[in-house]
Amino acid sequence: MAAPRVQKKSLDYPDETRDFGEGQMQIATVTDFKVARLLLQPGWKWSEHVKPLAQTDSCQVRHTGYVVSGQMKVVMDDRSEADLMPGDAYVIEPGHDAWIVGDEPFVGVDVSVETV
Repeated sequence: MAAPRVQKKSLDYPDETRDFGEGQMQIATVTDFKVARLLLQPGWKWSEHVKPLAQTDSCQVRHTGYVVSGQMKVVMDDRSEADLMPGDAYVIEPGHDAWIVGDEPFVGVDVSVETV
């Protein structure tokens, strides 16, 4: 029997949840596609909350996604930087640090789910 032509899964009931300090990644898998909702609180910083888990000097994962709310500062290893704001689609190449700016939680949708 063929697989259904339309499949869905709610991020409100994720297949996997990863907690890291002041942040959480909720992951849903639909066949071979993974998508994650990032919920990052004010004060979250990759180099403080994820670096001890990743055991690398900077994040070595390529991220692609969309910002729903909040603001994130991304600084690359070469010192180039960008501010991610609501409505922004993004591609962040490996070799970066990132942190939440301001008092609003960051909510993003990442479609390049690997590791944090």
